[in-house]
Amino acid sequence: MTRIFAVRTTAGQEKNAALLIERRCISKKIAVKAIMSPPDVSSYIFIEADGPNIVSLAIENIKHVKGWVSGKVELEDIMKFLIQKPVIESINVNDKVEIVSGPFRGMQAKVTRVDKSKGEVVLELLEAPYTLPITLRAEQVKIISKSETPKQEVKQEDKKSDIFEEFSKLEE
Repeated sequence: MTRIFAVRTTAGQEKNAALLIERRCISKKIAVKAIMSPPDVSSYIFIEADGPNIVSLAIENIKHVKGWVSGKVELEDIMKFLIQKPVIESINVNDKVEIVSGPFRGMQAKVTRVDKSKGEVVLELLEAPYTLPITLRAEQVKIISKSETPKQEVKQEDKKSDIFEEFSKLEE
């Protein structure tokens, strides 16, 4: 029966440690079934093996590996890191983004509209001397900073009622 083990690594070196472990397992024919390094998990990688002795052989004297955590890791606990949610779900109006592909790559922009059904965002380039709206796929942008929650706008009807109340007070 296979189990999943959590291995502590140096922060930022998770992928390097996973690659070094993979190389050792291939060269020494260590029976490791899988090595996972989810991008959202810092300082940990996960190894699927039959027992702790196999994990010990695989990680022994590997650079950037601090040790492994005793205990059991359930598959349900790490599934949330393995299933990627679409980028479009986290983008909102007024978010500041960086364009990561296409002719505008490297430029920063502000989101003016999000079309979740098409998976597109409409952006205004911040570095352009004039307003230049462009439409891109959501996968082509990376969020730099989230916008603050939008303030509730006062409806035009509410303004009219306030003005009428003021006039009625003046007449009295």
